Amino acid sequence: MSKFAFLFPGQGSQTVGMGQSFYNESSEVKEKFEQANDVLGYSLTDLMLNGPEEELTKTENAQPALLLNSVAIFEQIKKAGIEPAMVAGHSLGEYSALYAAGALSFEDALKAVHERGKLMEQAVPSGQGTMTAVLGLDDDTILQITQEITNNGATVNVANYNCPGQTVISGTVEGVEEAVEQLKEAGAKRALPLNVSGPFHSQLMQPASEQFQKVLDGVALHDAQAPVYANVTAKPVQDASEIKQLLTEQLYSPVQFTKTIENMVNEGVDAFVEVGHGKVLSGLVKKVHRRAKVFNIQDVDQLNEFIKWAKEES
Repeated sequence: MSKFAFLFPGQGSQTVGMGQSFYNESSEVKEKFEQANDVLGYSLTDLMLNGPEEELTKTENAQPALLLNSVAIFEQIKKAGIEPAMVAGHSLGEYSALYAAGALSFEDALKAVHERGKLMEQAVPSGQGTMTAVLGLDDDTILQITQEITNNGATVNVANYNCPGQTVISGTVEGVEEAVEQLKEAGAKRALPLNVSGPFHSQLMQPASEQFQKVLDGVALHDAQAPVYANVTAKPVQDASEIKQLLTEQLYSPVQFTKTIENMVNEGVDAFVEVGHGKVLSGLVKKVHRRAKVFNIQDVDQLNEFIKWAKEES
């Protein structure tokens, strides 16, 4: 029996029109989209399918939109009788992973990420925080430089360990700019500013994390039915109370994506399946493990192709 690891993308993968092919083809997907509109009290569907882009990109909209899209696609895979052996998500994608593992209901997941998005937006005044991807430098050097700058009073932290040679830093504009200068001197090939509205996964998100804990208190978390590889630890977790603790820490802790993929590979995964819009995670998986079999499912054709392959393998 083939072992599949399902991966769920995070913020930045959103695009106007995502989910359209599933929405057109499936009455169940349409129902899911309608349910999301009812839960949130506004038409997320209209925003996803028609835009405008700048409205969809706002954290409080992008997060539920990406979750809805991933959940709708996951349900179509499940309907074909294919279940994941393990799951993980990148930052926000962890909520889609928890839904897929049966730890969170769709309604609770949707409400939680909508509130999470608002709190993340509010944590740091607009224009004061930023994130940058650093390419071609080792993790230890990046960690050392960012810690020194933070100790000297300008906050900058490692936010994402995405793959070897691609690390994201996050913090105040001043902290990130200073870090970029020093990281380039230390041999970084490039530094690419990210189009985000705040310094996510940095210690500046701690106030948001404290408020978000109250949101999670109102959510029914269950033990996961499949191992969920947590962003904070890169290790599998199934216990509901542990999941809750890790979700609050996740807001200000680095995403350990490289280690997550390495740990999944060590569990003997036959294929990684990116469930949702974009190819970001598929690309990162290949950089962590060049020979990995990877699928990404953004439309009905890709879904059918994966189902056909999976049925032949089983």
